Order: sequence, then C-alpha cells, then structure tokens
Amino acid sequence: MADVDFKDTDVENPLLKEAVMQETEMKTWLVEYVGEKSSPENNNVTVEMIVEQMAKEFPEFLMAVAEENFMRGYEQALTDIQDLAKSETDV
Repeated sequence: MADVDFKDTDVENPLLKEAVMQETEMKTWLVEYVGEKSSPENNNVTVEMIVEQMAKEFPEFLMAVAEENFMRGYEQALTDIQDLAKSETDV
C-alpha cells in the first residue's frame, strides 16, 4: 500500500497536527507504539502520525471508517437534495 500523503490536498486539517494526549489506556498504548515506530524529533505523536501508521499496518480499519463516512455523507446529500426539491415545489 502506498504511503498516505496529506499534502496532496489543498484542504488543511489542523486536527492532524495536534499532539495526542494520553488520556486513556488505548491512547497511551497507541501513542507509545507510534512514537517507537516514527521517532518524532520533539517526542510528540500527532494524529497524522497515527493515521499514517494505521494506513501502513491496518488499512482495513481505515477503509471501514472511510467507507462509512462516505456513505453517511452521500446519504445526507441525497436527503438534502430531496428536501430542497420539496421546498421548491412548496413555494
């Protein structure tokens, strides 16, 4: 699988650059794991680093989340179109 490159888009997501706080057992484990794999210079593991590591080692997980997000967005768009068409006919 190709490396994830968030620089391919003009859209900037500030959440990707945030350091992850180790607030839960899972976050602690994930931050430590990704930190060992990526060895960040400032010792801060960001959301972007976690996504990149997940894409390398567990792409099925990210694909399931992405597909669900896409389908929900598509469904919402269809609902919005239907609502708009209905409101135009009601006028």
